[in-house]
Amino acid sequence: MTEQVPYQPRDVFGGDGSVPRALIAPARYVQGPGVLERLGRYLSLLPGSRAGLLLSPGGAARFGDRIGAALRAEGISASEVEFGGECSIEEIERIAAALGGAAPTVDYLVAVGGGKCIDAGRAAARRLGLPVAVCPSLASTDAPCAALSVIYSSRGVKQGVEFFPDSPALVAVDSEVVAQAPPRYLVAGMGDAMATWYEARTCVRNPDARSLLGGRPTIAAAALGELCAHTLFANGVAAAEAVRRGEVTEPLERVIEANTLLSGIGFESGGIAAAHSVVHGLTAIDAVRENHMHGEMVAIGLLTQLVLEGTPREARRVAAFCAAVGLPVHLGQISLSPDDGATLATVMEAAMTLPFVANEPFEVSAASLARAAADAHALGVEITRQRGDEAYRSLREA
Repeated sequence: MTEQVPYQPRDVFGGDGSVPRALIAPARYVQGPGVLERLGRYLSLLPGSRAGLLLSPGGAARFGDRIGAALRAEGISASEVEFGGECSIEEIERIAAALGGAAPTVDYLVAVGGGKCIDAGRAAARRLGLPVAVCPSLASTDAPCAALSVIYSSRGVKQGVEFFPDSPALVAVDSEVVAQAPPRYLVAGMGDAMATWYEARTCVRNPDARSLLGGRPTIAAAALGELCAHTLFANGVAAAEAVRRGEVTEPLERVIEANTLLSGIGFESGGIAAAHSVVHGLTAIDAVRENHMHGEMVAIGLLTQLVLEGTPREARRVAAFCAAVGLPVHLGQISLSPDDGATLATVMEAAMTLPFVANEPFEVSAASLARAAADAHALGVEITRQRGDEAYRSLREA
């Protein structure tokens, strides 16, 4: 195991004076039906032929045989480790120790599964000094392409973020696997992805804003974010319907790419702003954190940001989209009440602790965020009255 040297991208790309534009991305991205059956081909592009394979028990049951056959077909051997379920420091170090002691020595780590499994695999690979390949089983967030992991306690409480100097060497998404997952995951991914453009746009327009890398956002990342939003507006409803049927369709392929690749590069190199700051605040409330997915909280955060920025037309357009695909559009749908001033104050005070709220081009306070959230709630209630909440309810009944 290599010595763990803390890495902060801001130390490289940030600083005083002239701040450069910076973009990072995975070395290779592959998406399509049957990708897992061909995984060995893609891994053959990485140096070496010995893989460390991280799978959850459920992932091993669903994908283990297919992945094993795919690797053997290319002459790749695998040392398998079972993911324990939580991306904690203890679990990361256990995985690293198990793979670090494997014989023969592994050349790279392959993490297959949901977000926490992938995050734990990335962090373990960093400790081992190995490239990492990521195979997400869901399209529920834009995290697979990122060079970071969210760290939790062993009891599931978020503790922080670890950044890494290298992006994944490979991201491989099997669209047939995504199509078989509950549709709520894909729809939550749309909420996370939809914010990418609006947050990047804010950062590009504000010369003092900084991306997660500590540098200025690139126009390439912002353009990917804008394409991401256009793709979701055009294909989101059809993609959600495809997953309800368990079918791989062109709209679904487009939305998977938007949720995973376009949003993944867009958020990391384009920047985040008030939307994700509000999400950080929402996770301070147990009922919200325990019952609602990240992308569902992002939908509420994004509507709050759009109202805060004084863009009612965009706020209405986004709210209508969210209602159509089944994302929450008002506080009642994420276990909160607009009349509970104390809880909203707690949320917004926590939101202010995330430094990226300062990427907004004007001064923001907990009070102004709370007012924007209340106004966004009123808009969401109006949209729900007009359009109904059938899509939202159906996802939770599935």
